[in-house]
Amino acid sequence: MAAMTLDPCLSLEMCRDSNERGAVAAEIEGLIRVYKDGHVDRPQIVPCVSSALAPELGVTSGDIVIDKFTNIWARVYVPNCHNNSKIPLLVYFHGGGFCVGSAAWSCYHEFLARLANRAGCIIMSVNYRLAPENPLPAAYEDGFKSLIWLKHQAQSGAMNWWSRQCNFSNIFLAGDSAGANIAHNVATRIGSISELELATLKPLNLKGTILIQPFFGGEARTCSEKYMVQPAQSSLTLAASDTYWRLALPCGTNRDHPWCNPVAKGSKHLAESRLLPTMVCISETDILRDRNLEFCAALDRAGNKKVEQVVYKGVGHAFQVCDAAAIDDMALEFMEGWDRKKTKKIGHFNSTSPGDGVGMT
Repeated sequence: MAAMTLDPCLSLEMCRDSNERGAVAAEIEGLIRVYKDGHVDRPQIVPCVSSALAPELGVTSGDIVIDKFTNIWARVYVPNCHNNSKIPLLVYFHGGGFCVGSAAWSCYHEFLARLANRAGCIIMSVNYRLAPENPLPAAYEDGFKSLIWLKHQAQSGAMNWWSRQCNFSNIFLAGDSAGANIAHNVATRIGSISELELATLKPLNLKGTILIQPFFGGEARTCSEKYMVQPAQSSLTLAASDTYWRLALPCGTNRDHPWCNPVAKGSKHLAESRLLPTMVCISETDILRDRNLEFCAALDRAGNKKVEQVVYKGVGHAFQVCDAAAIDDMALEFMEGWDRKKTKKIGHFNSTSPGDGVGMT
């Protein structure tokens, strides 16, 4: 999530509504307020925008419906410079603690349009259902349903404005924050099904996951959660993290549930899955830094020899949707992953020195 400024008019409107609705059960100021009667307010402090893009960006964008019954849709970005050549597809899930955010948020619209252009890939940004109205695993189900929808598109052979350039045998799952958590859990689900069930996804071929500051948690605090000094523009605090998890997890569970804490003691979440090659992008001053580092180490212990961590120095959570220059660095990382055959062990890299990339094939 990007750094945001709350419109005071929205604040007044929320106060009036609070008096009318009664007691508040949970709140993250300026983002979400949940009342005890179940009503949910989400102030539009980040504008939702249409799919239109400035011509100079060199990208065509449009919205597509995935499931009209559950209102799952996606915004697709296709770079214009590749003519009729087949290029990779990045299935992307936005952040927002599972509770806020949209594929139409202006910060994501600009970030993903520029990323599609720089990385030379098609991006399908999925707008999934939000908690607390739709607690987990709803977002994971929507992510998996998006892949099933893609499979049908590939099988149909339809040559529409975006699929004619899509290489359905070169697909990556990606996302930031809660979206990275979704990408990981969708990949884990795919890695746990039988070979026979896996065949039902053909002709799709998933090559790997790209996880940007994945949103994980746990009952015990990490050092970065307890002591990290947050940048002024940070979009994720420890209190907000706790609230998001309380709203998103199923009733009766805690933050050591494997959806929240995949490395919790006794969890077989990673060990029992066929693991895809994985790149984890970590922010040095993010409260999630230590969780992300632990996750990379757990992937390595679980036998995923194609795992790489990339540490971006001096930046906080969700910096990439605030800083246009960061998109170039991330695009370089992703491009080196499309076709590289080399397996890369875990390592630390500066954002201005991307390293060798991760083998995703």
